[in-house]
Amino acid sequence: MNNLLDRIFFRSKNLDYISQNLKDITNQTPANKIFEAINNYSKSSEVRYVGGCIRKVIKKETVDDIDLATNLKPDEVCEALKNKDINFYETGIDHGTVTAIIDKYRYEITSLRKDIKTDGRHAKVQFSLDWKEDAARRDFSINSIYSDGEGNLFDPNNGKKDLDEGSINFIGDTEDRIKEDYLRILRYIRFFINYSDNKHRPETIKIIKRNIDGISKLSSERLLDEFKKLTKSNGFIKLFKDKESLELIEIIFPQLKNLERFKKLNSYANDNLLKIDFIFLLSLMIIDETDNTDYFFYKFNISKKDQKRLKLINLFYKEKITIKNFTEKNLNKIFYFNGKQAVCDIINFKLFTSSKVEKKLIKLMKTYQDKVIPTIPVEANLLMNKYNIPEGKILGSKLKMIEEIWVSNNFNISDKQVEKIAKS
Repeated sequence: MNNLLDRIFFRSKNLDYISQNLKDITNQTPANKIFEAINNYSKSSEVRYVGGCIRKVIKKETVDDIDLATNLKPDEVCEALKNKDINFYETGIDHGTVTAIIDKYRYEITSLRKDIKTDGRHAKVQFSLDWKEDAARRDFSINSIYSDGEGNLFDPNNGKKDLDEGSINFIGDTEDRIKEDYLRILRYIRFFINYSDNKHRPETIKIIKRNIDGISKLSSERLLDEFKKLTKSNGFIKLFKDKESLELIEIIFPQLKNLERFKKLNSYANDNLLKIDFIFLLSLMIIDETDNTDYFFYKFNISKKDQKRLKLINLFYKEKITIKNFTEKNLNKIFYFNGKQAVCDIINFKLFTSSKVEKKLIKLMKTYQDKVIPTIPVEANLLMNKYNIPEGKILGSKLKMIEEIWVSNNFNISDKQVEKIAKS
């Protein structure tokens, strides 16, 4: 009976692109195997698309991940997938999430649930059979839209209407929702700058500011991961035109001292903003003449590899850098000793932070993007055999001198230069 009422009151037939695109996802990807496995598991079992994939279909965005919800419990989901020989792993089994893997596709399948206890970071959940109950515990109305494989929407919180109107509405009481998980403050900002051209509701901003200290309860990994999603979203640049959202970001991330740079980007930066990766984007936000980069490393746990990358950019710009520093002679040293990524980052940093676009830098960028790190033509055996230099510190010192001259001379060195160093 409940299922019948759902169909009468909360589903909507879609005869437009929404229905067709959801059907296409079902029919043109292995998602149809998931629907077959779960819908045929029992008489009452059902699986539906939910959240971001539906939101993106409605807004005609690229669907890059597919989340599903089901009224089966996690162990039943596993059994249903096993019955159809579908590979899976238990990604978040305590919270009811199983990830199915078919070919190159990954599908997160989460059991219907309700939150029993929350502490601002984590939730203790209880599995449910009620779709409306599952929808009621989600964060925003635009993320509580479900669809069957045929594109029929189940939308108990009027999420499609809010999405069409650009309204980012918390489900239920705003303050309660935020206190359940303070990451929702950042998620609110991401969804607002991407889907709304309206003004913020003063009461929503007031409640967020009243609870923003709760951000300190979150791990640096969760914060940075959510911020990364914001920076890679299509609406990112709108952040710097939205006073309230930008102010919240500055409160949450005081280490991002150079956000002002994004308010006046040159033409090169504007054209390439969405092409750059997250770590380089961070460099633009944290690197300046202070020790702010080290402070960022202290507050946020990023990989040693990414730290090294940021440190190399920071070290270069610790000096007083002008356009005169950008010569192949100077950059070849960075290129050879630290790699292509380092030298391209350094050139790109200057291109992004300059008031005007230097054509010289664009030409250099192209040069190093196409350049292959060469191999030094002089080896230890040559010096040992031709000049009778024994293995040891002297040999190492002479090889190092040869390498420095070779790098400084655009990776060229004459036989006479080698001989002079060998015999000195």
